[in-house]
Amino acid sequence: MEFQDKVLKCVDCGADFVFTAGEQLFFHDKQFKNEPKRCKPCKSKRAASLGSGGAGAGGGQANSYNKVETRTTCSGCGKETTVPFKPTQGRPVFCRECFQQRRASAASA
Repeated sequence: MEFQDKVLKCVDCGADFVFTAGEQLFFHDKQFKNEPKRCKPCKSKRAASLGSGGAGAGGGQANSYNKVETRTTCSGCGKETTVPFKPTQGRPVFCRECFQQRRASAASA
């Protein structure tokens, strides 16, 4: 499945934000059905207000995604990179450049 960066509009502040191909892959892997509605600053503000006001059932899961950012080494080129998910052991993790290259070569094959 091929993903491309998308520009979305935040429902809180109205600003445009990018839903990256990597984030879309993460959403697809987790079988999330909805695209994000808020930009990162508004997500952080909402998470902080829900955290202090007591989030309902499942609220903690969405909040934990907002904060996950893992430093790792790219399986393709070996450089250090940051990814918006916790890598699964045994699966390769790629930096943005290597991910884009692999996606482009898969699309042309």
